[in-house]
Amino acid sequence: MAVHSEHDVTWRAAQIVARMERLPFTRFHIKARVLVGTATFFDAFDALSIAYVLPVLIPLWGLNPGRIGALISIGYVGQLAGAVLLGWLAERRGRKFSLLLSVLILSLFSLLCAGSWDYASLFVFRALQGIGLGGEVPVAASYINEISKAKGRGRFVLLYELIFPVGLLSAALIGWWIVPLWGWQFMFLIGALPGLMVLPLRWMLPESPRWLANRGRLDEADRVVAELEAEASCGGKIELPALVVKPLGAAQKTRWQELFQGIYLRRTLVVWVLWFAAYFATYGIATWLPSIYSSVFKLPLAQSLRYSVMASCVSLAGTVLCALLIDRTGRKAWFTGASLLGGILLLALWWLGASSALQVLVLASAAHMAFNTISLGLYLYTPEIYPTRMRALGSSIGSAWLRVASAIGPSVMGVVVAQGRLANAFLLFGIVLFVACGVNAIWGTETKGQILEEISP
Repeated sequence: MAVHSEHDVTWRAAQIVARMERLPFTRFHIKARVLVGTATFFDAFDALSIAYVLPVLIPLWGLNPGRIGALISIGYVGQLAGAVLLGWLAERRGRKFSLLLSVLILSLFSLLCAGSWDYASLFVFRALQGIGLGGEVPVAASYINEISKAKGRGRFVLLYELIFPVGLLSAALIGWWIVPLWGWQFMFLIGALPGLMVLPLRWMLPESPRWLANRGRLDEADRVVAELEAEASCGGKIELPALVVKPLGAAQKTRWQELFQGIYLRRTLVVWVLWFAAYFATYGIATWLPSIYSSVFKLPLAQSLRYSVMASCVSLAGTVLCALLIDRTGRKAWFTGASLLGGILLLALWWLGASSALQVLVLASAAHMAFNTISLGLYLYTPEIYPTRMRALGSSIGSAWLRVASAIGPSVMGVVVAQGRLANAFLLFGIVLFVACGVNAIWGTETKGQILEEISP
């Protein structure tokens, strides 16, 4: 068996990266986005499905605002555990292994949620379902980032990530239609469908060549890239661009401590603030909107769900705009502007007193459109600011603050709604967005148009 020096190993790893960077977008990239995107779609669907069953469960089980907020929040506590555990497994066992495991977990416990017989059982199953939900999206985002190249990476990744808000919108549309007609259990039965994707993911999706190369599995990485090159060149009939190899540093093992060392300390702290602020507002508001319309403003169930669908449509329009423009504006400018706009709109809603359903619909929907683009963009940005050796771990731990914020936000809204001070909640969410705006404007890192290995050595 041949023995390779450290220099040879490093040079071969650099060649793998260079070969990935020269590949045009091919059927493989489309296939990967479809397969991984389908799992991400159901992740989003399952994450928000609770919002559209609550208007039925509140009178059915006699839930008070405190129990409502706890039921919303417990799913995100599970997601926190899943993000850390499955992110760690993605570094040790591979992106594909972690993706498959997350899909199995979220599907199994979605079925069990559908069979819940009371508040306590749904509370437990929702927490366990969260483990799968929390691990899937950050690992998937790392994988999609690693198979893309520097030029156009923002659009490539965010067009994939658009499936997440589509999943949220679908939860709203299906909830509006299914829940009044067939019952709340069908929302969770639909959420179990990604379990059917395990075999296609297992057999049709290769492991990330960047991860393989970083782990020293160079022969495997070479085979995967060779297959991609054969597809891109139509079996050698089309000449690929000349190979430009840029030296890389020696491969290193994953160390979680490195998240807080050198250039990564500031990046980690900034991205944590962005994760927390965006999702504190996103889920603190979005998961409560159907219940606010029905319980605070006394709108009929169908109208409450319709208003929530309208908010999701507006949000989706904003994320499409983000995907098309973020490679031009850059990540830092977009996040700064979106958090500022969202904060201003929520401050206006507080100033007006949030006194009518129409006020909440218009201003909260517009604000949600703004800060939801940050929620989407962070799945592009966070994998960019970390090297391959800790990309999935950094993304998962960063997204863990999503789970913390998503657990706290709905509970805060529940307390405020119980006190009859709805407008004050919008003030609080707005202040948090202003803080994120300032932190990112001062300390954020721009990554557009750069090779991953150049951004994060």
